[in-house]
Amino acid sequence: MNQHSLSLPPRPAKPRTCGLTIVIDKGMPVGYFKDVISTHAGYIDFVKFGWGTSLVSDCLEEKIGCLRVNNVAFFFGGTLFEKFLLQKKVTDYYHFCLQHGCQHVEISNGTVPLSNRDKASFIADFAHEFTVFSEVGYKDQQRSRELHPSRWIEYIEEDLQAGAAMVITEARESGTSGICRENGELRHGLIEELIEADVDINRLIFEAPNKQLQTYFIRKFGTNVNLANIPFGDIISVETLRLGLRSDTLYLFEECAAGE
Repeated sequence: MNQHSLSLPPRPAKPRTCGLTIVIDKGMPVGYFKDVISTHAGYIDFVKFGWGTSLVSDCLEEKIGCLRVNNVAFFFGGTLFEKFLLQKKVTDYYHFCLQHGCQHVEISNGTVPLSNRDKASFIADFAHEFTVFSEVGYKDQQRSRELHPSRWIEYIEEDLQAGAAMVITEARESGTSGICRENGELRHGLIEELIEADVDINRLIFEAPNKQLQTYFIRKFGTNVNLANIPFGDIISVETLRLGLRSDTLYLFEECAAGE
């Protein structure tokens, strides 16, 4: 990092337990992937291989090797778990993750008709071998609209009690479902109810695929909020938002800096 005299909000060093930046790989060309990871590894905590892209990526092992060299963790998208579940091959998915040296897995029910109680059972099983990130929320917009905030809270708590290390709040890579409405607007009431229910924000990971969502969560919860589904092209942008180095958050941390 460049030397300077500015007062900026503190960011914990990797490996972090908060302030996570999880980047989504939608099938990037391996050369571009390796360039980005090697250049920006200090700002990336995880790469998620989105949905089922890992099965059609001929360079998966090369990408995983790059991540290991650069101290960036990884996991496969929850939709891949759901595909194995749909075909009653969850044990095969377990071994698929072991085969690729995964230390983390995502367990979700965003598409398949799996109750949260049954999802929690899978979380408990996988937690014996992996660090589990669960996901709450649906990809279908109508199901998302009908999921009451009280259910969100219930499901988050159930997943954590089952052994999930952290819970991801669904927004899709488009930011149009889960914690967002179809038009991309955030469900502010849902976020407020999560706060009022005293859910541990440090154990939540908010999917934030665009600047509007990234800015909102940083302004709402601070520099070290956990963010996921960050596009490859937004890695530096997100870090500048976290540090108050972009117009959207320029004044956000100045009061703290002034008191130093």
